[in-house]
Amino acid sequence: MHFVDAKGLLTGGGGYYGMNIYRGCTHGCVYCDSRSLCYQFTHAFEDVEVKRNAPALLDRALRSKRKRCMIGTGSMSDPYMHCEQELGLTRSCLEVILRHGFGAAIQTKSDRILRDIDLLQEINRAARCVVQMTLTTYDDGLCRILEPNVCSTKRRIEVLALLRERGIPTVVWLTPILPYINDTEENVAAILRECAGVGVKGVIDFGMGLTLREGDREYYYAALDRHFPGMKRRYVQRYGNAYALPSPNAESLLKLFHGFCEAHGLLSTPEECFGYMRALPERHAQLSMFDL
Repeated sequence: MHFVDAKGLLTGGGGYYGMNIYRGCTHGCVYCDSRSLCYQFTHAFEDVEVKRNAPALLDRALRSKRKRCMIGTGSMSDPYMHCEQELGLTRSCLEVILRHGFGAAIQTKSDRILRDIDLLQEINRAARCVVQMTLTTYDDGLCRILEPNVCSTKRRIEVLALLRERGIPTVVWLTPILPYINDTEENVAAILRECAGVGVKGVIDFGMGLTLREGDREYYYAALDRHFPGMKRRYVQRYGNAYALPSPNAESLLKLFHGFCEAHGLLSTPEECFGYMRALPERHAQLSMFDL
């Protein structure tokens, strides 16, 4: 990893801001879109760029906001990857969020988030906190191939249960679904049953498939060659260089997905899930004259 002094941290607007404290990742997920060349990394993806002044930048930015809102993190780089254990920058930023009365929406695959469960609970009591956990593959053997440097699916389900015990709402990302690899009804149904069992609020899916761009595609295909001999040829024959790679089973998987979510009262469209995650209750959003 290497350290930089960033010029800014928050992006977005209109009642929701995002931030990436780190740039790059060490989880090693074979399908990671963040590796794509369009994101213009000037360093090796695993050589994580650390924005060491992130807490100070966040503090300055939140002081200037006239209205509280949700602050998201984890869309590009997991805020709980390995270096967070030593550096604690995510925790420091959460402390800033709590101090200023904002809400937090955190996306991760790591059980390291449990280190901060006390802080997440405080944020949820004072404003709102939503944790998003990615679950792609119920089989832990396959999980170790697809997501080699992060905790297992079973452990992530345990994390979701522990968050529920603390009253912290959760959303699951059921994506990507990889053609010919984890795109089975057995896999999707098993994950959905666990989601219902641990009381998640919603499940996000983008059509039961995978997206590949330049940079990401080459990394993914190299992984296929290592772990699934002959699979790359199958992909190239069916999809060519397409960006969107829907599973051949997408129709049946989506029917299963939406039917299950409707039967169990789970939010199931990206619009519903993002709306839920990004909404800070009005009573917390308004600043009083004593806050200024």
